[in-house]
Amino acid sequence: MTTSRPHGERVQVGFRAGGRRARTSARVRTRAAVAAAVLAAALTGCAAGGNGHPQADSDPSPSRSQAARKPAPAPEGTLVMTDFGSDTVTFADPSEPDGGPDRSSVEVGTAPWGIALGDDGTAWVATAEGVAAVDTSTRERTALIPYQSGTGPVTTGEYRGGGMGIALSPDGRRVYVGVNVPGDKGVLEVVDTRLRRVVTSVPVGRRPFDVDVSPDGRKVYATGHDSFDVTVVDTGTWKSRRIEVAPYGTEGGLGSWLKPHHTAVRPSDGALLLPFEGERLAVADPRTGRVRIERMTADTHQHGAAVTRDGTLFVVGTGPIDPAEDHGPSLTVRAPDGEERVIPLDGPHEEVAVAPDGRTAYVSGGFTRNGYWNGISVVDLTTGEVKRVGVGRRPLGIAIL
Repeated sequence: MTTSRPHGERVQVGFRAGGRRARTSARVRTRAAVAAAVLAAALTGCAAGGNGHPQADSDPSPSRSQAARKPAPAPEGTLVMTDFGSDTVTFADPSEPDGGPDRSSVEVGTAPWGIALGDDGTAWVATAEGVAAVDTSTRERTALIPYQSGTGPVTTGEYRGGGMGIALSPDGRRVYVGVNVPGDKGVLEVVDTRLRRVVTSVPVGRRPFDVDVSPDGRKVYATGHDSFDVTVVDTGTWKSRRIEVAPYGTEGGLGSWLKPHHTAVRPSDGALLLPFEGERLAVADPRTGRVRIERMTADTHQHGAAVTRDGTLFVVGTGPIDPAEDHGPSLTVRAPDGEERVIPLDGPHEEVAVAPDGRTAYVSGGFTRNGYWNGISVVDLTTGEVKRVGVGRRPLGIAIL
């Protein structure tokens, strides 16, 4: 167990004189060169596994975690996480240092990424093979729904084809999954949760890291990591439009580090909140397509984002791109008025979920790039104390039962 002390800073609207704004062009070129090399290595070094798309199943064989027993329904507050470094989701008690005695894993499909939890207790998981449905009471996979898009051989790693971001409609009737098609634009595939099959699809941006839904369910937002955008999809007509979100510009293209990752939908007005580099928060109006920028203070590369009902934004800082100028991993807690508290974390993290009472945040350690670790950080939002819990295999997506 390790602990970290919090530190805070008040936000002021506008940018600092000089700083990254003045050195953006040089840093973009440097980062683009580094990222391009990493991207090329990743794209050429992936080891293919499997040979195409699976068939949908409704009665799969029990996984190794269920062979001995079927556990009782998970107690409230149990976490379920996608194991990006394995083919499973893991259930764990975050109050226990090893996940508790009822900790278990369920096979769902290769390299699971995002997770969305329905009111009926079904967890929907975006894997490289298809969308898995998991009964969280019996802890078994009840379906694996293949994609319609041509995602190529089933592989692992950040650049693998298949599902990435995933979200449920407010009425629970549809699952929206952003599908990465290597070398091409992404696709938003729509799954009917009763029929358990893909019923339509819409082209979106490249590598849809995140998918979100408007509070009224009329719009779906797919965040295109490699295309610097959010695609707004109308769920009545399936028409779409693109909003470019690039507060640092698009210099560097696919090799740029300064791209969007995760989006949070602000409950008060439906605005889309996209953090960049612990310096700039892009606030996009999905109706007009206009984007304005607010200042942030963590000065670290940022990925995961979540917002609570009162409008508090939580953003995961993964660590520095340039250690000489950027700060380390952190969790930013940004109040609705823009005041920020930055809580240091030990090591890279990816996504964050906040307990219903707003007192605890759970941050997954399965960073999509190098430096991930097998566990989560449990953050006491009152004291700033951070406790590390070793669970899962490179956990990315995280939900609270």
